[in-house]
Amino acid sequence: MMKFALKSILFVSLLSTSLLVRSQSIQIQLGPDEIGENQAWSMSISVINGQLKSYDNFPEIDGLRKRGTSTQSQTSIVNGQVSSSQSVIMTYIPTKQGTFTVPPFSMRINEQVTHSPGKKIKVGPPLQAQARDPFQMGRDPFNDFFGKDETEFVDVKEDALLALTTSKDEVYVGEGLTATLSFLVADNNRAPMQFYELGRQLSEILKKLKPSNCWEENFNIENIEGVPININDKGYTQYKIYQATFYPLNAEPVKFPSVGLEMIKFKVAKNPSFFGQNRQEDFKTFDSKAKIVSVKELPPHPLQGSVAVGNYQLDERISTNNLKTGQSVGYEFNVHGEGNISSIERPIISKDNNFDFYEPNVQQNIARESGRVSGTKSFRYFLVPKEPGDFNMGNYFQWIFFNPAKKKYDTLRSQITLSVEGESQRNQAIQSTDFGSFYDRIDTTDNGLRSALQTGWIKMGMNVLILLLLGASVYLVFSSRSRA
Repeated sequence: MMKFALKSILFVSLLSTSLLVRSQSIQIQLGPDEIGENQAWSMSISVINGQLKSYDNFPEIDGLRKRGTSTQSQTSIVNGQVSSSQSVIMTYIPTKQGTFTVPPFSMRINEQVTHSPGKKIKVGPPLQAQARDPFQMGRDPFNDFFGKDETEFVDVKEDALLALTTSKDEVYVGEGLTATLSFLVADNNRAPMQFYELGRQLSEILKKLKPSNCWEENFNIENIEGVPININDKGYTQYKIYQATFYPLNAEPVKFPSVGLEMIKFKVAKNPSFFGQNRQEDFKTFDSKAKIVSVKELPPHPLQGSVAVGNYQLDERISTNNLKTGQSVGYEFNVHGEGNISSIERPIISKDNNFDFYEPNVQQNIARESGRVSGTKSFRYFLVPKEPGDFNMGNYFQWIFFNPAKKKYDTLRSQITLSVEGESQRNQAIQSTDFGSFYDRIDTTDNGLRSALQTGWIKMGMNVLILLLLGASVYLVFSSRSRA
């Protein structure tokens, strides 16, 4: 008892003295070179004289499997100087015997890159447990105060779950439904947990979760933040991991299978100490429940398989309502609302000889927020009137869609009326493509061609005749010389 009192007085007096504090440093420490197959090997990162705020994932090691991490804090006084450290220790378990290599690696610790040269680890046969020292009858209470004796950890039952929820249980083909994968932690939860390699896990989860018969609009959650919610009069903190709106492409049910999320769950020390290790890292997998959303066919309609589905309105714009024939004007047909904006096709245009319509420029803007997908798809036309008069543009521009809220088809029509003045330009367009004068010249052209061909044959015959006469003359000359 006297020994404990003296140590306590010495410790308190040293802490109350003004002392020099050493500068902060970061270390990576590797375990022993050789262990038995039944032994654990560890790697630790430590921040000396500072707080351990952030660190990268510990490296994977061939032949060893990660078992979990634990934390440790220490304070020491040497030659009147106070030194403190905070550490995270990753425990590895051998998977087989042999010699394994920890290659050189780097870790970002407290936003500072720290390098390790690596090493080789020899895993030998299992070692026998050493017998307990029979002469160690008691424990030093001073060691208990600093947490140096073996710490017993207990598993605290968690009140949390992984949940996949959908905004609707039944939809039409093409109608949007929003699916949300969340980790929910009850307000009365006492088990400490944290996410583990979420990016890697989410990549594998989405391969299983995304239905193949749907168009996806991903909300691209970048920062996972807790939001308080209430479910059946019970408070939770919701951490949204993934959220997207899906639009069924056919009448097959939309199926979301059960997926699992591995979390770090800490065991807590049964007898926590001020300076010792008070929690131990472990893992637990949380599984979501499978979910099926039924899909209905759209009601019969000539455009049943091609119309957009959603709640839409029309916003149209034109630079002027008063035109002259031959004068071009810009016209915008903007469809906006909630639904699959990407699937919106251009409006149906009824064409006649009163206007020339040019292919539109298309632009779309999509907003994904608050569990909804909305936006605008704009069709920008140029049109040229060819006839004077008053024209209702609703007779030319219309767009048909299915409204699932009203459970019926609807049509967006232009409400603009154009007043056109000037002379008719319909005949000018015909004259610009009038080939009558050409056809009128067919006979003369044909006769001229025939005449040219005939002239060509005559010239060719004359040339052949001249060559024959020239050849005959040469022959006669050589024949007369040979006789002489």
